[in-house]
Amino acid sequence: MFEIIETLQEEFQDALATTAKSTHREYTFPEASHIIKVAIGMRRSGKTFFLFQTIRKLVLEGLPIERILYLNFEDDRLLPLDHKTMGQMIDAWYTLHPQNHNHCCFLFLDEVQNVEGWPVVLRRILDTKKIQIYVTGSSAKLLSKEIATSLRGRSLVIEIYPYSYMEYLDAHHLQKPSKPFEKKSADLHRSYLLDYFRRGGFPGIQSMSSNEQIESLQNYVETVIFRDVVERHQISNIFLLKYLIQCTLKNVSCPFSVNKFYNDIKSQGHKVGKDTIYSYLTYLEDAFLIFTVPIFTESLRQMQNIPKKIYAIDNGLIAANTFNLSDNLRKLLENQVYLDLRRERKKIFYYHTSDGYEIDFVTHDQAGKYEIIQVVWEKMIPSPLNEKKEPCDRQKKNSGSPAGSSIGLLIYALRP
Repeated sequence: MFEIIETLQEEFQDALATTAKSTHREYTFPEASHIIKVAIGMRRSGKTFFLFQTIRKLVLEGLPIERILYLNFEDDRLLPLDHKTMGQMIDAWYTLHPQNHNHCCFLFLDEVQNVEGWPVVLRRILDTKKIQIYVTGSSAKLLSKEIATSLRGRSLVIEIYPYSYMEYLDAHHLQKPSKPFEKKSADLHRSYLLDYFRRGGFPGIQSMSSNEQIESLQNYVETVIFRDVVERHQISNIFLLKYLIQCTLKNVSCPFSVNKFYNDIKSQGHKVGKDTIYSYLTYLEDAFLIFTVPIFTESLRQMQNIPKKIYAIDNGLIAANTFNLSDNLRKLLENQVYLDLRRERKKIFYYHTSDGYEIDFVTHDQAGKYEIIQVVWEKMIPSPLNEKKEPCDRQKKNSGSPAGSSIGLLIYALRP
């Protein structure tokens, strides 16, 4: 056990040094003491690098590296691992550094949901040691369930996403937008934004060639399918799961009807229940691959029965796993605006007016303030050659801007 801990710590310190120049993430853990800090998000979204960023800050402030323990539970050398072995590893680390019993130490646990019963160990450590605990995970439901039942309010959670547009500019050493937005700057950021929508924000693919990016993003989805859904929930109907992912990613920014999807599957000769489809949607949302947004209404029945709109974790992932969606820039812009609103920790809905028009977002922040947002894109000048049907077969009020203005891009780039 001691040898394993020493090896893992040496590798951790090497990794910490090699990631020193990684792109700064626009997140911070809560500063509350005696509270477990939790970061959740899809695989490959940058949770580990965010942990390293937090650790480097502590080291720069003068914390000795010997007071920091980092364990990655995606490491195959540690698996399978139960909470007893996990507790023994932490105890062994204290044995190797007995002086740490007298100091406040820092424990970082990556992908902790892979350890069954992990909250039991953390609760004991938190109660018996001078320690600050940070954990990450790729399952919203499993972590929230454990937090609610075992940790009982002794934790605070933040969500980690692929790069925002500003982080994307940092990663590629590009100038950030500033007001006033002159023509040169507007043209540059139009180009940057379009590339951001195509490439997406997953940190690991930013320096790859186009073909490598597509292959990697497709592999990301496969990993979610098998590691976070099939294995975790014992799924047997893999065809249905993959077809559901394909349909939801293709129809991003649109209402998704389970009834229509059920009839589609049934017409192909496949036997499946609606409850199974609902469960699969829940699993995909739990793994942060997709998100669902309900309609804004006071009726709980309507909120449950009216189809929810679908959004995805990343535009690049959408483009890599569907066909021709990159040509529909309004849908990609709406998806990106949704992600930014979610980063702001707002409750998000959509709305149908009494005249049957759709409002893209109605948001509710933690201070109780409501906001209505309509996503706009270039409006094509109607003609027999370029008149296009509205995506999702729905009408949109004020859905366009003056021809050629790209106002949706410019407003998005100047968001605070």
